[in-house]
Amino acid sequence: MDSTTLRLMQGAAGAASAAKTYVEDVFSTWLYTGNGSTQTITNGIDLSGKGGLVWIKGRSGATGHRFTDTTRGATKSLESNSTAAEVTESTGLTSFSGTGFALGADADYNTSAATYASWTFREAAKFFDVVTYTGNGTNRTIAHNLGSVPGCIIVKRTDTISDWQVYNQNLANTEYLVLNSTANKATGATRWNSTTPTSTVFSLGTDATVNASGGTYVAYLFASDAGGFGDSGNDSVVTCGTYVGNGSATGPVINLGWEPQWILVKGVGPTTPSSNWAIVDSMRGFAVSANDGFLQANATAAEVTSSNLIDPTPVGFNITGTASVVNTNGDTYIYIAIRRGPMKTPTDATTVFGLSARTGTGTDATVTGGQIADSVLVKNRGSAVGDLFAARLTGTGYLETSSTAAEVAAGTTILQANPWDVMAGVKVGTTSTITNASANTYINYFFRRAPGFFDVVAYTGTGSSAQVVSHNLTVVPELFILKRRSSGTGQDMGWPVAVKQGSDGIYFIPGASSGLNTNGSGFVQPGYWSLGFTSTTFTPGDATLSSPGGFTSGQTYIAYLFASCPGVSKVGSYTGTGTTLNIDCGFTAGARFVLIKRADSTGDWYVWDTARGIVSGNDSYLLLNSTAAEVTTTDYIDPLSSGFQISSTAPAAINASGGSFIYLAVA
Repeated sequence: MDSTTLRLMQGAAGAASAAKTYVEDVFSTWLYTGNGSTQTITNGIDLSGKGGLVWIKGRSGATGHRFTDTTRGATKSLESNSTAAEVTESTGLTSFSGTGFALGADADYNTSAATYASWTFREAAKFFDVVTYTGNGTNRTIAHNLGSVPGCIIVKRTDTISDWQVYNQNLANTEYLVLNSTANKATGATRWNSTTPTSTVFSLGTDATVNASGGTYVAYLFASDAGGFGDSGNDSVVTCGTYVGNGSATGPVINLGWEPQWILVKGVGPTTPSSNWAIVDSMRGFAVSANDGFLQANATAAEVTSSNLIDPTPVGFNITGTASVVNTNGDTYIYIAIRRGPMKTPTDATTVFGLSARTGTGTDATVTGGQIADSVLVKNRGSAVGDLFAARLTGTGYLETSSTAAEVAAGTTILQANPWDVMAGVKVGTTSTITNASANTYINYFFRRAPGFFDVVAYTGTGSSAQVVSHNLTVVPELFILKRRSSGTGQDMGWPVAVKQGSDGIYFIPGASSGLNTNGSGFVQPGYWSLGFTSTTFTPGDATLSSPGGFTSGQTYIAYLFASCPGVSKVGSYTGTGTTLNIDCGFTAGARFVLIKRADSTGDWYVWDTARGIVSGNDSYLLLNSTAAEVTTTDYIDPLSSGFQISSTAPAAINASGGSFIYLAVA
């Protein structure tokens, strides 16, 4: 069965079942280390059944950008940095599967110990399509199955030497770019026949790069703001946009309506010299106020990690670099941006939360919790030392929950140079007692951002108490934790916490007197923030405060947002009884993580987990507001299949009769 017929059948079946599609179903950035032999990449993308493209580039060495798609077939490769014709590589990408692809030992794909990035684009209506055709040398149209007007089309002749031709909706239909070149846009009516594509066809002229008689070609089509995804079916996952550079570190602000995870950007002129095709993604390093890992689609060069070019935001991205690759003053740039996932609300807690207990090695190591992590909390169990609370979104810096100190640049003894460029977990350094001292014991908690469960937002204060900050939790936050990253004084140097519970509304803990870093009491309502929590935004200001928190002009902040996600997490409250108390979280196999704080009086922030033991006997606990080692000689909580149980032996800080308590539990 040919690929066109297969796609039509799949489209009909999908329409009949009204199946929902999410960005995580159609796109993946997958990082791997070569082994010089064979290996299977399991990224969860159905290539053998749905079709698509795999783009692979070596990060640590000078290799070609390899393009292999299901329409031309495994082992058929092109290079975006080259004019070369298609080649057959029996040891390159060797096969496609329903969950990814397999590799041989070819040096551009799998050199031992070399690092690689792979980007997988699955064929799907309103996202991406692959079309092959044979040229006829006359003006014509080519049918496609994108289901929307293409925002960008990349064409390569496969049977002989030829440049890669690029159509973009932000250029005139008489203009084109060359993917294997730094050249600015050029004019040539014979590329696209001076005709704008439609939702069913794109047009070609007579130029040999796109339509020589008898020549063979492949075209890759990207949608733009076409909808078709998410629970509503109306969410877009790809945008082909444009901006004009200003040459400033406070560069253009691009509003997509969502946070991107992958961006390809190219300057189109008029300034010379021309710019490279730069690629950034959230797995290799695409963080706020931190250096980005960027590769160049037109060059074999290894990854560059020395510049901060682009910062993601909850609704788009900001240009922060002044280099010509992203921000020459007065130059126009075009880009393709793909939405961050996952978009689907989780139903299995193991996909968004992991934990591990380990012993330090004193050498570089990767610490994992079993899934992609967006934030990690590492705590030394046996030594009186601060913890490490870090986020992918802020790069190599970290904070301590027991301290009011500003964010610390980790250094290679605490975290490795690019700690987040692994598929699961985080890379810790060599000798620090905070993360990896030899023979020291550690507990590690890993949280993945996901709708309805957890989100992380990094932002800069404007000085206005009315500042509104966007987030992507998709529901109203129930547990909100804020910390100022930059140095200074004021309430926000602590860890202010907001908790929303029941008919009593939202409680607030000012960070100056209490918060995550102290055992203080002082939930006040409303007082610290205005009641500006929605499913898409929060308002961290309160104009009545003489020392503002959360919106000081020019200061940087990070916010952690949690919500109750059925079967996955529960933000809740209870009234103490002084006796055994069952806390029903709606789980089916009990809680793996429990955080408890007394709300109406002093009390520490207690943490238990199943890696160290939530059992019918003694359970080890740690305190987030303290550097103290864990306590192993108490039995304050017990297992319960629907959540957890408060023991009758628990102290007043956990179960005082009539006391008010808040908690976060994760299944």
